[in-house]
Amino acid sequence: MNYSTIKKTAVAASLVAALGFAETAQAQTPTVFGGRSQYRTWSIGVQGGITTPNTILGGSNAFGQKVGYFQNKVGEYYGLTIRKQFSHLFGLELEGNRGRIKTYNHDLAQNGGIENSLLAKSAETSVNWAGSLNGVFQLGTIDFMRRENAVNFYAKVGLGVMAHNPVQFANNDFTGTEVFNNEGKWGDEVFGDREAVGDRDNRLTGYVPVGVGVKFKLSEVVALNLGYTMNFTDDNLLYGPARQDAKGKFANLYGGLEFTLGSRDKESLTFTNPVATLYDELKDPSLRNEVEALKQRVSTLEGTVDQLSKDSDGDGVSDKFDKCPGTPAGTVVDGSGCPIKFPEQQQLTETGSGYFAPIQFEFDSSVLKTESYATLDKLAKDLRDSNGTVALDGYASAEGTEAYNMNLSKDRANAVKQYLVNAGVSASSISATGYGEANPIASNDTEEGRVQNRRVEIKR
Repeated sequence: MNYSTIKKTAVAASLVAALGFAETAQAQTPTVFGGRSQYRTWSIGVQGGITTPNTILGGSNAFGQKVGYFQNKVGEYYGLTIRKQFSHLFGLELEGNRGRIKTYNHDLAQNGGIENSLLAKSAETSVNWAGSLNGVFQLGTIDFMRRENAVNFYAKVGLGVMAHNPVQFANNDFTGTEVFNNEGKWGDEVFGDREAVGDRDNRLTGYVPVGVGVKFKLSEVVALNLGYTMNFTDDNLLYGPARQDAKGKFANLYGGLEFTLGSRDKESLTFTNPVATLYDELKDPSLRNEVEALKQRVSTLEGTVDQLSKDSDGDGVSDKFDKCPGTPAGTVVDGSGCPIKFPEQQQLTETGSGYFAPIQFEFDSSVLKTESYATLDKLAKDLRDSNGTVALDGYASAEGTEAYNMNLSKDRANAVKQYLVNAGVSASSISATGYGEANPIASNDTEEGRVQNRRVEIKR
């Protein structure tokens, strides 16, 4: 092989090696459930088919004088494969083949200045052996929801070396005078000098196989393999000396059988679909029992949470922690669920006047809470019956600016007033005033204190 062949061979080898390493490294962190050890990963195959001197990509070959005159002829091609599957997506395959490639031309093709320059109409290249290392990429599946697929599509690319000997004939039916046959003389490419010859029977050429195919699973061991491969060489003597200095190429169409090695108790990784495996495992009885047990635990926890959050008197403290159960609706309580005593309450109690608990509000809100309705309804009835008056003093906690909190306290006082008016109390008997952050009844340094300061006090 010349320097160009060696260089391209090295580049292709690096590409295949890099792809193989990346997929192998990925497979070392198993992407299939249970790891590769639970699958069969080795297989061997036998295949046979035909060759043509052109590919589906088109273009001319070296032997043809013109593209339009070049003729495809069919030759036989057969071989063996050994493959290791590293994951459900990638495997490495060692492939060996032998066979013949045939071609001819309607017009006579001159033979590059060979001594006693004769004219050739046909050429037959014997591929005595060809070996390549291929990366095989599985592209798609059918029967997606089954643990094992019935059909797999794949693509492959690799790097190989072949030993071949082209023979050119004067007739277009591969008979007649042998225009060119360098068997036993390969090793020197200066064909015009018949004294400078080598002693090899075959010419060694590097090539890159690129192909696609499909596999049909026939049983747990056997699969039918159909494929098409284009083989690109760095050799302009694939069909012998020719008028055109073009790199030789050929294609082979093949069919064969692939046999998976190993115990039949294990599945073939080639036909395994991890997504379908996951779907199948979700239906496993032991896993479903475990899921049901988890559901029971969640249900028990939910029941416990419901018990812990139960608040029979609606004072905001759960029954489990309420030290003063049965608190009247609207009563302001502390963290233990007991009523908070305000100075005004003590004074009013001493004078015998009625007392109404302050109306509490959420943070930055002047919307009445539903638990305040009972207190306000009682106040409205008292005012209607006695035709009395009431003063509503609105307050806010210390978050925000003083001006904002002043407006917020006014809105809170007016919200209580509007409720009383809607309940039939004369608006003239109600005064509503906002005092902002003034007169806190608890510390604004804690959330518990700030909650108490967000209020409207009722004064009769």
